[in-house]
Formats: sequence, structure tokens, C-alpha cells
Amino acid sequence: MIKDTLKEAETRMNGAIQSLDYDLSGIRTGRASPTLVERLSVEYYGSPTPMLQLANITVPDARSLLIRPFDAKTIKDIEKAILASDLGLTPNNDGKVIRLSLPPLTEQRRRDLTKVVHNRVEEARVAVRNVRRDLMKDLRDFEHEKMISEDELKQGEEQLQKLTDQMIVKIDSVGEKKNKEIMEV
Repeated sequence: MIKDTLKEAETRMNGAIQSLDYDLSGIRTGRASPTLVERLSVEYYGSPTPMLQLANITVPDARSLLIRPFDAKTIKDIEKAILASDLGLTPNNDGKVIRLSLPPLTEQRRRDLTKVVHNRVEEARVAVRNVRRDLMKDLRDFEHEKMISEDELKQGEEQLQKLTDQMIVKIDSVGEKKNKEIMEV
């Protein structure tokens, strides 16, 4: 009973960490990365579609991205999506491909991005703590229904707290790594 609860906690907490990784991959650092634009939503025949499904995105050098649409008719839609995004990039369209030049980040923009990273890290910590809270309640319910003893409840709560602490450390290390990437000149 307790082992199942701990496995569920670990699965849900790892999901929060994966979600954080995914969120942080879209935050711009000093280098070009396809993850900056691959999740941008593009209006494609009336429905929003991720750019990854509409184009091949490559990195010709450290400061630029090359977007080659599978269907040449979508080039204008992709261009509109990039302009509408909060990336602050201006696409260069030659009719077949779109080139994005990434200007170097200013010191102020780097600080702003670290604040965004800090907020996302804090959201992940809250998600992990919410999982802990929910499963602590489940453990107490098990004890109340006489499915586990009071000693087993205490052991389960201690193990759940240890797992939570481990996950918080992982989340913090992911955030620190991203902050280092952002501040790297």
C-alpha cells in the first residue's frame, strides 16, 4: 500500500520535473536552438499547429535558425507566428526558407530571463509539494480506515518527505543549469 503510494508520488513528481525541462527548453539562451520555435503555434488551414509539424528547423550556426517549410504555402503563416510570438525575432523570408538571426542577449534581457526561470522553478516546486500533500492525505486516510498502522503511516510520511526533498534538489539543479546557460556570454 505504502510502496504503491510512493511509486505514484515518484511518477507524478518526475512528471513535474519533465514539464519544467520542457518549459525551460523554450527559453532563449545565448545559442540558437530549434526548441525556441518548434512549439510555436501556427495557423494552418484554420487550426493551430506546432511549427515542428510544418517545417524542418536547423541550426546553421550558433546565432541563426533556418526554417524550411514542408509546404511552401505555409511560409507566410510561419512568418506571422514568429512575429506574433514573444521571441522578439524578425524573420527573413526568401520564398523557400525563413532565416532567424538571434542577436546577442543584453545584460538586462539575461536578468529578465533568469527571473522567468526562477518563476518556472518555483512552479515546479509547488507542483511537487502538492503531490506530497495529496499523498500524505491518502496515507492518513489509509491509517484512518485501519488499512495501515500508525507506525507505517509515520514511516510512509518520512519516506515521502525524503522523496520530496530529492525532487526539490533535482528541480533546483535544473534551474541553476539553465541560469548558467542564460548568463554565459
